[in-house]
Parts: sequence; C-alpha cells; structure tokens
Amino acid sequence: MTEPADLVSEIEALEIKLQEAKASITRRFIGQERVVDLTLTALLCGGHALLIGLPGLGKTRLVETLSTVMGLHGNRIQFTPDLMPADILGSEVLDTAEDGSRHFRFISGPIFCQLLMADEINRASPRTQSALLQAMQERTVTVAGEDRSLGEPFHVLATQNPIEQEGTYPLPEAQLDRFLVRIDVDYPDRQTERDILLATTGVEEEEAHEIFSKEELLAAQVLLRRMPVGDSVVELILDLVRAFRPEEAGVSERVAETVAWGPGPRAAQALMMTVRARAMLQGRLAPNAEDVLDMARPVLSHRMALNFAARARGDSLADLIESTAAGLVRTEAAA
Repeated sequence: MTEPADLVSEIEALEIKLQEAKASITRRFIGQERVVDLTLTALLCGGHALLIGLPGLGKTRLVETLSTVMGLHGNRIQFTPDLMPADILGSEVLDTAEDGSRHFRFISGPIFCQLLMADEINRASPRTQSALLQAMQERTVTVAGEDRSLGEPFHVLATQNPIEQEGTYPLPEAQLDRFLVRIDVDYPDRQTERDILLATTGVEEEEAHEIFSKEELLAAQVLLRRMPVGDSVVELILDLVRAFRPEEAGVSERVAETVAWGPGPRAAQALMMTVRARAMLQGRLAPNAEDVLDMARPVLSHRMALNFAARARGDSLADLIESTAAGLVRTEAAA
C-alpha cells in the first residue's frame, strides 16, 4: 500500500511535468488556456473529448500538438457523408499465395492508433458514426466476427461545427455520452489573434516537443484515480447530477419546466474524474467545490437537453447549468 507521503510526492512531480507539457502546447496553440486545460483533463482521465468550434480556430493544430507532446501515435479521419465504417475500422481482403492458396488478411484502419482525431464527426452518416461507439467504450472493434483490441491508451478527440448545415447528422445521445467533456472553442480576443498572426506567418514557427511517453501517460491516469476525494465533494457531485433530472423528486421548478432529459450516472463518473484532473493541473492534492462548479458545464452540457418550450423561449442550457451549480455550491458553503 502506497504511503500518503509517496502519493503527495508523485502528484507534485506529475504537476510539474503537466505544466511543462502545457507550456509546450500553448506555444503552438496560442491564447486558449481553457481549451488546453480541458483537453489535457480528458487525456489524464483516459477519456474522449468533443471540440465544438467554427473552422479555422486551430482545433486540428491542437490535436496534432497534443499527439507530439504526449508521446502518442495519432491518426486523423476526415468525416464525410460517403465515409463507410470499413474506412475507419479496416477490413479483410482475400490474398492469393504463390502456391494458389487463398486466405483472408486483415488490413487495419486508422482507428488503430493512440490518439484519433475525428474531424467534423457530424458530417458522416449515423451508420459510420456508430462505428466509433464500441471503440470509445470498450477500446475494441469487431470486424468479421473477431474482436480486435485497440490497446492503451486510446483517445478520441472529435471536432464539430456548431452551425448546422446541409449534410450534417447530429450525434445520437448514446454517442455524446461517451465523450468525457464537451469543449467550446471560441474566437480569440484581439491581442491573442495578433499573437497568432505574428507567430504563424513568419519564416519559422514554434515546434512541439515530446514531454510524456505512452507509459508515463498511463501511469498518470492510474495516479489520478488514487487522488482522494472528500465526502463533501462526492455529495456535491451527486446533488448536481440529480438536480438536472426533471422526474427526480425535489428538483427546482425551472429544471422541471425546461429540461427534457437529464444526465445519467456516467455524468457523475465524469465529474468525479475531471475534478481530480483540474486539481492536479493546478497543483493541488485534492479537488474542492470550485472544481465541481468549473467542470459542470463541459461535463453536463452534452448529456442533457432542453425541451421544445424552453428552446422556443430561447433559454440557454449553459446558463441553467452554471446557475444551478453555483446555487448548490453556495448552499453547501452556507450549511
């Protein structure tokens, strides 16, 4: 059994390494510290992330930089309406040997990697989107009746355009739930855009360097699960998730009138992991209520939906999540 002092030293050493990795990433992905923190959170938790943002905001650059810094073998798939499941998973082909004998040989698809960028995932058909479901949950794909392991680590960072256009297919709720966090990538402010302009239009650009290895990332994921979480934080997580289920006894009138369906147990699991990662990224040894408040929107916003009346009124799901979470934190602080 690990001594508490050993656990503290391991967490402190990892925090230093994480800051080094973050500095390397932000030299190429400028001015989006929140986005970098959330993507690192997803990797630390062993999960997947859905990046929502307009084209040209650097999402592809971020994923490529992460792949280098975290020491992961990455592949990119450009999702299009004509993409088929076999284009992602791979397929069996019939080979003929020199002696005339024939046998099937499996050709692996781009999903066999450690960091998969699913670019514009909502442009592929539901049939093709579903090819990722088993991989994201079980780290395994089944082709021609045979299960094939993807190995560890395996992460999906998917991008999506927030503007619904022709030729897009909204992700089903079951697949959205597989993403640990939803990350909104917004326009940079003026000074950040100036820095980007100067950094990317010269003769040379900053290069990313490997900070982590695959083995070190896996060890960090195990260490994260050993980080203690206080009972008050656990109870706050449960209160928060259950507060958005409209059929739950005791929910607020606002939630009952605006929410069509709320988050399931996987949301509580995601909060439990992400609050630890946020604490670790900030050099703390245990998460607190502020971590829960900060992670509420990225964890819950894709795991619940407003009903028709709320959408017609123009209600904001983000405002509902943030105000409800803040109210719960204030209630806990006053208790």
